[in-house]
Amino acid sequence: MTSPADKENVKPSNFLRQIIEKDLAEGTYAARQWGGSPGDAAHHAAGQSDPAKVRLRFPPEPNGYLHVGHAKSICLNFGLARDYGGVCHLRFDDTNPEKEDTEYVDSIKDAVLWLGFDWHNGGENNLYQASDYFDFMYRAAEYLIESGNAYVDEQSADEMRHNRGDFGKPGTNSPFRARTTAENLARFREMRDAKLPDGAAVLRAKIDMASPNINMRDPAIYRIRRAHHHNTGDKWCIYPMYTYAHPIEDALEQITHSICTLEFEDQRPFYDWLLDRLAEETTLPDGRVVGGLIATPHPRQYEFARLNLTYVMTSKRKLAQLVTEKRVSGWDDPRMPTIVGLRRRGYTPESIQLFAERIGVTKSDSWIDYSTLEGALRDTLDPIAPRAMAVLDPVKLVLTNWDEVMGAGALDDCSAPVHPHLPDLGKRHFKIGKEVWIERTDYEETPPKGFFRLFPAHTNASGQAIAASKVRLKYGHVIECVGATKDANGNVTEVQARLIPDTKSGTPGSDAIKVKGVITWVGVNDAVQAEVRLYDRLFTVEHPGTGDHDFLEELNTDSLKTVTAFVEPSLANVPAGTRFQFERHGYFVTDLVDHKVGKVVFNRVTGMKDSWVK
Repeated sequence: MTSPADKENVKPSNFLRQIIEKDLAEGTYAARQWGGSPGDAAHHAAGQSDPAKVRLRFPPEPNGYLHVGHAKSICLNFGLARDYGGVCHLRFDDTNPEKEDTEYVDSIKDAVLWLGFDWHNGGENNLYQASDYFDFMYRAAEYLIESGNAYVDEQSADEMRHNRGDFGKPGTNSPFRARTTAENLARFREMRDAKLPDGAAVLRAKIDMASPNINMRDPAIYRIRRAHHHNTGDKWCIYPMYTYAHPIEDALEQITHSICTLEFEDQRPFYDWLLDRLAEETTLPDGRVVGGLIATPHPRQYEFARLNLTYVMTSKRKLAQLVTEKRVSGWDDPRMPTIVGLRRRGYTPESIQLFAERIGVTKSDSWIDYSTLEGALRDTLDPIAPRAMAVLDPVKLVLTNWDEVMGAGALDDCSAPVHPHLPDLGKRHFKIGKEVWIERTDYEETPPKGFFRLFPAHTNASGQAIAASKVRLKYGHVIECVGATKDANGNVTEVQARLIPDTKSGTPGSDAIKVKGVITWVGVNDAVQAEVRLYDRLFTVEHPGTGDHDFLEELNTDSLKTVTAFVEPSLANVPAGTRFQFERHGYFVTDLVDHKVGKVVFNRVTGMKDSWVK
């Protein structure tokens, strides 16, 4: 019989889980050897039986900060490895030296760890970078030339583009395609030795220029690019193309299931073609047997739909534009979809993992509503977030008979649970006096129907006399509204009310007077002033950046409002990154950057409910 705990641990199935379970059942990779580190076929043959049942990888390019789409991929790959007794490698696909930087390498490692995953497995440190494999990639390229599967092409970029054909027209063979092996090897080594200028030649795989899959029409696998690399320095002036490097990286690391997004589906035939060529042995005309460079069975690629989240844009180029043009404060701006932005906004690793689990994995593109992400956050914060009272748009409430009832200058102690369902967390304490801060919207001189907060005695539109309202100050006393003071412009500057004696919460007879309204407040005497940043969605349209117009026109001009608020005294000295539920307002977090001793800064994470419901 399945226990409730077992049911909670059961992960929803998807096509990737089914593939892995089938491979495990059939022993597809059971005979694999692992040399203790990435390497070629001989390296792994000298190793032991692989202790990992499956090997997966998360392979970001270190050319920017990771976003929520990458977070889904991290949770997917590391989660599958965890669930099936395997390991997941963190590999930096650093084959494009002009766009990569160690700043991004560090930020990616930090993001993976913050999300709750680790590339250390037992005694192994499965942190790798593609550039460590450049020597093997070059060796593999020479093998492809020797075996007749690659050639150096010196057409111009325009000529190559024209001769490639299109979906309705086959490509045309390059005039350099028939070069001899010796000519190709010599020319490729000249490329390597910096004897040719950038763009003068490329190494292409020799496959089929008439293939219906344009990606198989002799794709380029090496290009000349004089650029300093953050890891290899100036050792190389030729660099492998991503579509060539990626399958090789997988093979050297003995990856079993190479999971990527749907845009790589058309590249899968080349992925398999390349690994098939590198795994097989070939007898050359001079009698030499070459090949067998990678272990078998080699990895297989599987594609899933990338994350499309409404009101969110994940284009690195456009996100970089927002940063460089100072439309946002940086990559960690809490409105950004980057992992550092989500973290500063107040999202938790658990909420992002729950979000990834809820949206699942499919092979068809679809849009996930932003409320799904916010819902996962609320569901993880509600059971654990301490409660607190805060007034975000304050106006002073004066209890006109306080001195008469309680004594001049008196302060009354009040308390509330830190969390209503976690009594072990104890209570928080604050004081009420003659003056308290309340929300400006809690007072109406002529209230609309259904308004149960503060209003004075008045005559409604029907001529009916309406008595002044009575409300409870939460965790405190019942009060009766008297009226308000306004400035010359008609703005309320102070609200007045009478304290009704013997109505303090938790005391005998406190419920003798029934009220419909309860309002939150903070005592003027012990209030803590705070800067509160009210963040909202960065874009006003569901699918930003997808139309013909400038995506900057779709920015939400109200995505950030900063207010001076008052919070209860329990929040005076909380550390940065601490999350709370401000009663009635939603979830807030002390800012990771600007919050410090003497300066209380809160970010709104999300409201109590979705405010963008259609």
